[in-house]
Amino acid sequence: MAANPTRATGQPGKMKKDESLLGKLGGTLSRKKKLKEASDLQEEGKNAINAPLLPGGPELLPEDTLLEENAERTILDPTSREDLNFKDLQKVLVDWINSELEEDRIIVKDLEEDLYDGQVLQKLFEKLSGYKLNVAEVTQSEIGQKQKLQTVLEAVNGVLRPLEWNTEWSVDSIHSKSLVSIVYLLLALAMYYAAPIRLPEHVSVRVIVVKKKEGILQTAHVTKQLTSTTTEMMIGRSERDAFDTLLDHAPDKLNVVKTSLITFVNKHLNKLNLEVTELESQFADGVYLVLLMGLLENYFVPLYNFYLTPESFEQKVHNVAFAFELMQDGGLQKPKARPEDVVNLNLKSTLRVLYNLFTNYKNSE
Repeated sequence: MAANPTRATGQPGKMKKDESLLGKLGGTLSRKKKLKEASDLQEEGKNAINAPLLPGGPELLPEDTLLEENAERTILDPTSREDLNFKDLQKVLVDWINSELEEDRIIVKDLEEDLYDGQVLQKLFEKLSGYKLNVAEVTQSEIGQKQKLQTVLEAVNGVLRPLEWNTEWSVDSIHSKSLVSIVYLLLALAMYYAAPIRLPEHVSVRVIVVKKKEGILQTAHVTKQLTSTTTEMMIGRSERDAFDTLLDHAPDKLNVVKTSLITFVNKHLNKLNLEVTELESQFADGVYLVLLMGLLENYFVPLYNFYLTPESFEQKVHNVAFAFELMQDGGLQKPKARPEDVVNLNLKSTLRVLYNLFTNYKNSE
């Protein structure tokens, strides 16, 4: 506001005082402005040093850049998040989970928000595998959630390990709500357990991979393929064979086959004072399979190679998978059955494995 000339002329002392005060105030403001400019320039320089390769496109959140040395984080490109094929894939997976967990009255609406703490993943794996995990039912703390995720992912990875599956997930990526990691995990479970769903073909997304190396953030844009063709994704779906026909159309002959196989395995296991009466249950932990292979091939299997008294699902799967490796070492083809099917008392899978041994070793003494 303009000063009044008459009043200013009449009060020269006050004018000088005001000028002095404004001068000091102006100087203070000027210094603060210069300090802020210097601070901004310093921050800009720091960012230029620490993040020389940050992309000019999608904006990274602060938590995306807070990484330990050699650690990396994958961020979904916003354009891929809006991709219609990717959205369709998410809907298929959500509907599948809700169908599987309907009896548990669990309803999933958002994959990132509903699966990150491990609770739904635990229930889903237990339903698919038939195995009860030893974890707390409800966990609110971050530590508890990560411990649950660790247990769940170890079980999942143990099941997938014989297939040498490329695991695109981790405890940290799932708990940090990485949608890409969550989708990869669900796809692995859906394909492995032959989910009765039709997955959209050729779905891929663009991600930003942020990595810290020697204190410097480095980024790269990478395309991740999530699904391929329906044929290539038919992993785990067994072709119908003689045992399917036998179980479906000639159950009366099943006992004859089982009796023949029991006679065959006992002929060899009796050498160790072992005897089988139930094919489904007594081969489920893999111990008899491992010992039987040693007897058929005339060698001793070191006890440190397998679990003689397995307790967990993972240990049983390890034993069966190890027995499968011994079969391949003996010149047999890789069994069509999956290790966890045998562990889960799947009769057809157990019959396939034992019949393969019977065919190749029926004349062995």
